[in-house]
Amino acid sequence: MPRDTHDRLDLFAEPSPEKSAGTSPLAERLRPRSFEDLAGQEAVVGPDRPLRKAIESDRLASLIFWGPPGCGKTTLASLIARHTKAQFVSFSAVTGGIPELREIIKTAEHRLATSGRRTVLFVDEIHRFNKAQQDAFLPHVERGTIILVGATTENPSFEVIAPLLSRSLVVTLQPLTEEALERILNRALHDVEAGLGATRLELTDEAKRRLLNYANGDARSLLTALEFVAGQVSSNETDVRRVDDPAMEAALLTKTLRYDKAGEEHYNLISAYIKSLRDSDPDGALYWLARMLEAGEDPKFIARRLVIFASEDVGNADPTGLLVATAVAQAVQFVGLPEAQINLAQGTTYLATRTKDNASYVGLLEAMNDAKSFGNLGVPLHLRNAVTSLMRDQGYGKGYRYVHDDPKAAESQTHLPEPLRGRRYFRPKDR
Repeated sequence: MPRDTHDRLDLFAEPSPEKSAGTSPLAERLRPRSFEDLAGQEAVVGPDRPLRKAIESDRLASLIFWGPPGCGKTTLASLIARHTKAQFVSFSAVTGGIPELREIIKTAEHRLATSGRRTVLFVDEIHRFNKAQQDAFLPHVERGTIILVGATTENPSFEVIAPLLSRSLVVTLQPLTEEALERILNRALHDVEAGLGATRLELTDEAKRRLLNYANGDARSLLTALEFVAGQVSSNETDVRRVDDPAMEAALLTKTLRYDKAGEEHYNLISAYIKSLRDSDPDGALYWLARMLEAGEDPKFIARRLVIFASEDVGNADPTGLLVATAVAQAVQFVGLPEAQINLAQGTTYLATRTKDNASYVGLLEAMNDAKSFGNLGVPLHLRNAVTSLMRDQGYGKGYRYVHDDPKAAESQTHLPEPLRGRRYFRPKDR
């Protein structure tokens, strides 16, 4: 189906043989051109899956693709471009703005009015638009002027406005499995036209394993690293370019873990860490601690969470936990990285292995709920201090029993307002 190519980015255009031969990055050259070439995401677009049927039959509704980098969001958009009869327009929220978007919408309206042909608008990094800018899509999605296909690495619940979410199907994509990455790697090594097949590059099993681990579920990272490694290897006497594990390790240097201190992965890891502590699993807690530290998390943030955890979850089952957590926080401030990791590890294993009791925290929450529900209940007169004769005449302090002189006063004397008499907020667990 012919298209107005000026409306589309080269990303979705048919590559020329010359371009495929070397000027485009390997990840771009190997981008699948059919669902049969696609590796991974079978749960979403495998054979007979509803979304795949909708794309192949050109019955598409507005979509939001949500997933980590390199999982196939842009690839799925390119497959939509190949299957839809609508005009496909690609737009980046990083490089484009509202004026450009208005022009795209204006053209889409004209196209719909004159030819009846709708427009599929692919918006990469849609979370880069603020909430007010995202409002610009709403009337055109509602009227059917455009079919919106957005792509984001951030949780749409937080980054995409609710009215837009309610008009779109959110498609969650997972990091690619090792099996899917291995299929992509093998294709890259053997494809003569688009891949590296003509270079006679060979990887040992150990080198492949290191590269797959390095990719961390990201196909683009895998292919970018492979292309870099291929450029560093010279041929042997048989014209084969062989890469073993030490050569792969030297080329890759280090693996960067996926992490965003301001994004969802930040909250996912700290959540896993706290839940491991709460369930008294020091091994799980140490692993998530290591993940955060390796990814560059601020150690002071972790230390603050330990201090909170010591009171919230350990509580009076072991009051020493708060002292240890506070000492760890001070040590982190005083020592700094990398040695402060040792302090965090000690605090983590100590708190993970303590008996847990959240009675203080639960009691506070219940008391705060009553404080809001019952309003400004007056302090019982016997608990008030009579600092003037007028206050004494009004009954302030009358009937108060001093517990040091009257030990039974602690049991019989009430300390709550009358509507809350008998309430129990603090219920420590019998361990």
